[in-house]
Amino acid sequence: MERLFDYQSLDAASGRLYIAHLGSDLMTVFDVNKQTIIGDVKDLKRVHGVLAVPALHRIYASATGTNELVVIDDQSLNIVARVPAGDYPDGIAYASKENKLYVSDLHGKTDTVIDAKTNQRVATIPLGGGAGNSQYDSLGDRIFVAVEGREELAEIDPTSDTLLGRYPLTGCKGAHGVLLDSERRLAFVACEENAKLVVVDLESKKATNTLPVGADPDVLAFDSVLRRVYVSSESGVITILEERDRGLEKIAEGFFAPNAHSVAVDSSSHHVFFPLQNLNGKPVLRIAVPTDK
Repeated sequence: MERLFDYQSLDAASGRLYIAHLGSDLMTVFDVNKQTIIGDVKDLKRVHGVLAVPALHRIYASATGTNELVVIDDQSLNIVARVPAGDYPDGIAYASKENKLYVSDLHGKTDTVIDAKTNQRVATIPLGGGAGNSQYDSLGDRIFVAVEGREELAEIDPTSDTLLGRYPLTGCKGAHGVLLDSERRLAFVACEENAKLVVVDLESKKATNTLPVGADPDVLAFDSVLRRVYVSSESGVITILEERDRGLEKIAEGFFAPNAHSVAVDSSSHHVFFPLQNLNGKPVLRIAVPTDK
């Protein structure tokens, strides 16, 4: 069977890392403190996105094979609901103030809005291009989505589910991965087709910098203590950048492992997690730590 991983989500309080194992149609639950596997949640056809919401005791997974958002209880690891989520659901964001989930619909070119209380779809927001990852800005109470084809960062108001603006991603082709630093009012967008990372100032809504990264970048992770951004890529190249003067500066880059497509980071231990689809014939979770932390 194809071995392929996609998004990860860390519940820092419980020490649980949820890993989308796309190629095996399941989500693996890993204890980062004991460094052991807790279990798997199966029957998640072509799972891409995964998001832990500890306040609700829920984990959400986008099952692209069945075009659903799957709702999972974080105690029993049982599936409690399946919600239609467009055509090729991918990234997931949770707007905590409104208690809504926003699911990137890549092929449908929308964001699907789901009420987290009722597990019902309540809105569909047209974006005019392929929806990459969706992220919630907790300080501004906004959802930001990368829009492929238009090469824009779209801003959504979760109180009204209306599109507030579209902001050009200068120098980007294939906008997909998104990461926010709400505290410093910055957004980072990975451009899959031309191996770039675009920095957007969330105050001015302007792209302020475009940096080269490894070929075919997608999943991003942020160490909020060290202020470091990790960019993983299908090419196996990992790029590490550090926030400086409201921008980013590259501090390291190199080949890590074949298809090192997914990355997550624990800001307390600074451990960086790379699930690898095929290392000597087996799927492996490789854990790295910066030597200069």
